[in-house]
Amino acid sequence: MTASTQVGVTGGIGSSAQRPDGVSKVRGEFAYSSDLWHEDMIWGATLRSPHPYARLTALDIGPALAVPGVYAVLTAADVPHNRYGLEHADQPVLAEDVVRYQGEPVALVAADHPETARRALDAIAVSYEVLEPVVDAESAVRGDGPELHPGGNVVRHVPIRRGDPGATAEVVVSGSYEVGMQDQAFLGPESGLAVPAEDGGIDLYVATQWLHVDQQQIAAALRLPADRVRVTLGGVGGAFGGREDLSMQVHACLLALHTGKPVKMVYNREESFYGHVHRHPARMYYEHGATAGGRLVYVRARLFLDGGAYASSTSAVVANAATLGVGPYDVPNVTVDCWGAYTNNPPCGAMRGFGAVQAAFAYESQMDELAAACGLGPVEIRVRNAMSEGSVMPTGQRIDSAAPVAELLRRVSAKPMPARDGEFDLRRMPGGVANTTHGEGVVRGVGYGVGIKNICFSEGFDDYSTARVRLQIVGGEPAVSVQTAACEVGQGLVTVLQQIARTELGVERVTVLPVDTSIGNAGSTSASRQTYVTGGAVRAACLAVREAVRRRGDGDLVELLGDDVIDETVRWRHRPTEALDPERGSGNAHVQYAFAAHRAVVDVDVELGLVKVVALDCAQDVGRAMNPQAVLGQIHGGSAQGLGLAVMEEIQTRDGKLRNPSFTDYLIPTVLDMPPMDVDVLELADPHAPYGLRGVGEPPTISSTPAIVAAIRQGTGLALRRVPVRPEHITGT
Repeated sequence: MTASTQVGVTGGIGSSAQRPDGVSKVRGEFAYSSDLWHEDMIWGATLRSPHPYARLTALDIGPALAVPGVYAVLTAADVPHNRYGLEHADQPVLAEDVVRYQGEPVALVAADHPETARRALDAIAVSYEVLEPVVDAESAVRGDGPELHPGGNVVRHVPIRRGDPGATAEVVVSGSYEVGMQDQAFLGPESGLAVPAEDGGIDLYVATQWLHVDQQQIAAALRLPADRVRVTLGGVGGAFGGREDLSMQVHACLLALHTGKPVKMVYNREESFYGHVHRHPARMYYEHGATAGGRLVYVRARLFLDGGAYASSTSAVVANAATLGVGPYDVPNVTVDCWGAYTNNPPCGAMRGFGAVQAAFAYESQMDELAAACGLGPVEIRVRNAMSEGSVMPTGQRIDSAAPVAELLRRVSAKPMPARDGEFDLRRMPGGVANTTHGEGVVRGVGYGVGIKNICFSEGFDDYSTARVRLQIVGGEPAVSVQTAACEVGQGLVTVLQQIARTELGVERVTVLPVDTSIGNAGSTSASRQTYVTGGAVRAACLAVREAVRRRGDGDLVELLGDDVIDETVRWRHRPTEALDPERGSGNAHVQYAFAAHRAVVDVDVELGLVKVVALDCAQDVGRAMNPQAVLGQIHGGSAQGLGLAVMEEIQTRDGKLRNPSFTDYLIPTVLDMPPMDVDVLELADPHAPYGLRGVGEPPTISSTPAIVAAIRQGTGLALRRVPVRPEHITGT
């Protein structure tokens, strides 16, 4: 094979290449971070506050130190710099004077066995002065109650202003909506292994979403140079945003440095609920005005997002909810205000859909209300107002690539309806095999939802990825290695990077190296950005390698390279974005927009309040299906999380305390809850993106929830302005 004719390899982009980790995961042989082991390691554990808001008045670690097998007990006084945070360093590594949420870390223990560590935690004597918690975000924004942080309880306020704020309309509908607190519910709990190094630094092996931001926060907390904090990705059992913030990272490193021994930490399921951020609960007030013919004239909205005790990524979530807050519709006059608030509820941050999920439930519910008021169908009202290429966002940004909103809606509405099976089957009834109903009191409903999501980081953030590609001859044949710091969290990134290298270099033998901080930043595995940004970086590095080969001349690669290695490292950026104007919320804040639409068909037992989603069909534009099977997997998975939010998933809190921190009481969809999905994948290339691709993972989570709730409404005639929809919302009991 010559350098100029190395084309046509199998497993390139556009094919459903097999995942290199797929077989081992299915067989249960894949090594997750919780499987990490070191021959002389000890175990770390965390003491957490039982109170949402309290003053620490006394802390006695003496009894814990007296427990045989205990190596160390650490408190805030042992932390070199007791502050960290994903966007704002407002969170203590260990609580000092005050605890601000139930589950906040107060002390750490290292012991020779996990059970010994737990006994030592029980021996720590802590006294608290319990305070009245702030638990309502809207009240917190108004200034009711105590200030939880200096400067007040507003994390961020984003206003969006476009057109005439006093616009009037012939038809007006308004409503208030609520979204409950959803958990990422990843199956692999937080875990990692910290190993002290001879240079006084630390090596951390951990399941995370963003190695370099972990490294920066750990180094700052430990007061170490960044190059002495080396972070390597362990096997990740799901993420969905819940691993962007630190959990046990600094804790394990502190214990390892203090004891001089490797320290392993693994959360159980209950601790995992306390140990990571969740989706922001929201309360939203919307008013839509339209002409009698159903053309939108204005949207006015106020959104309140509960950020919990610390900022995490609330600032960015608020911006997304605000800028995407009217949906994928042309609206000439927009007045939107979105606030993120500090409360004493559990901290909230990134989760799939990132602000767009909350807003979509409200604006899509409003579109159904508007359709009824105008005497139009739910699809027709949306198509009449659908954005298209060239449409202008409320921020003033022009959409300069495909925006096939109307086409997506037409596709899902044209799909065949599921037939009613003449043969009675419990598995297809609300309640399933629990034998709760035999069809009496069951009604069917159909609903639609469409959503818009920004892709990649926004608002002027320097969003880039670094990739290193090496080409050499191994065993008499060309071989490529790809190195990045981009985290594979189950989404299939490793496969896509292999596909890109095969396509650009014409070499089938491609290895993606282990992921660590020895190479430059790749950013977070979030915002549906890694295929775009790290894929772009790998492509650019491959092109640099290809150019180096070209300069050597034409001929057989084995002869051209010999024992040489061609090694290229590239830092790649997408086109720049802009900060939002603080007064009007204007600016080219986002890189790219993605769209998805769903049609849901549900059966509802109105006597028992049970819901069965019979069908959940989807159409989504992905720009380019880099790996068609993986694309379908993302659409199915995102839709499943949207289904969960619609009818079952909610972290229940009362006065700031979690009531259901377990998979017994926090319900997530199983294979029996997921209906058949008929999916149309559109490939309308974005001219500004590598290969024309468009981020895939988040849009289906956005449009699936409102579609399902709309279907329940259509079948029952109920207003249903809160998700998840509970049985008592349907039965009225």
